[in-house]
Amino acid sequence: MSAAKLTSLATSTLSLLLERQRLQASHPTLHLQIISTNLHKIRDGILVLRTTSDDEAAESLRAHYERLRGMFGEEAAEKAGLHTIPPPMPPSPPPLDERVPSPETIYEPYTDEPSPDPDENGILMQQRQMMDAQDAHLDHLSSSIGRQHHISLQIGDELEVHTGLLDALDTELDGTGARMSSARRKLERVAQGAKRNGSTVTIALLILILLILIVVFKT
Repeated sequence: MSAAKLTSLATSTLSLLLERQRLQASHPTLHLQIISTNLHKIRDGILVLRTTSDDEAAESLRAHYERLRGMFGEEAAEKAGLHTIPPPMPPSPPPLDERVPSPETIYEPYTDEPSPDPDENGILMQQRQMMDAQDAHLDHLSSSIGRQHHISLQIGDELEVHTGLLDALDTELDGTGARMSSARRKLERVAQGAKRNGSTVTIALLILILLILIVVFKT
């Protein structure tokens, strides 16, 4: 795996670790297997980069790996077999017979502060820039997580309001159903009374009509 792919994998693993740290109290095993697999791939990729003499990229990724491993937790890392990657060994000094100065060697005055190696300064500068970029990415990711948390709180408040409205609507529907049941019972009682008293009313009406006819015919 190339250094660019390893860097991308490390960045995605960092996002998973941040989300796991945020939700670890409620989901202690969140992304555990994925993070462990990614860290194994990063570690193996760093060891392969060392064999290809890409020491600069390997050392930068090694520092990133150690940082991710620390966020993962020492106990969890040891349980998953994620061991630390030791820094590269300094090159061994040449034999004494190879260090004999030539007659043309120009000796410089001795100073207490040796001049830094320009290549080493460049590596340190690059590593510092990568760390600054990672810190900026972490800040951006933290702000994004903060915004998402704020949005989730707003959604929770709206859900509580809607739940209250639904509860009030259920209460009103229950009251309406009770009133409708009472009205239905009253109508049933009226209908039953009309059925029982229907013949009496009919007889009374016939008698009334008969009396009216008698009065009419007599006059």
